[in-house]
Amino acid sequence: MARIDYQTLLDNALKSVVKDALIHAQFNGLGDGTHFFITFKTRDPGVVLPDFLRIRYPDIMTIVLQYSFNNLHVSDKEFGVQLTFDGRPFFIRVPFSSLIEFKDPSVDFMLSFQPKSEPSADNDMELPLEERPGTVPDTGRVVSLDEFRRNKK
Repeated sequence: MARIDYQTLLDNALKSVVKDALIHAQFNGLGDGTHFFITFKTRDPGVVLPDFLRIRYPDIMTIVLQYSFNNLHVSDKEFGVQLTFDGRPFFIRVPFSSLIEFKDPSVDFMLSFQPKSEPSADNDMELPLEERPGTVPDTGRVVSLDEFRRNKK
């Protein structure tokens, strides 16, 4: 019989609190000094960020939802929002599985998460060799370029 993974159950329940708070903000806005600090892993699969932000924040990033955010959309697995960086609007998308921390300082509320570490799909150089797309396992055999050309003909 398989064991019950209580940590995963707890993480999923706490992430539903984040999701419900974001849904509330989506439909009702934020008022009375409410603001969210959301910290997430920038290279997790499904995270959508402009390239300059991924370079600036290679591992983790914190965004603040307070006054100037638009188009907040929340689904079961992720949220997306338009924020302004360097004076220009950009859309970002964050899967709930990428969350590290959620804070609402207006009511002294904070949740921390331990996201599962998965190989990043955004940069092949960070994946272990055997997981890089299009790579051939190393057999230890050296193949000359001439031999390769002969096989192509």
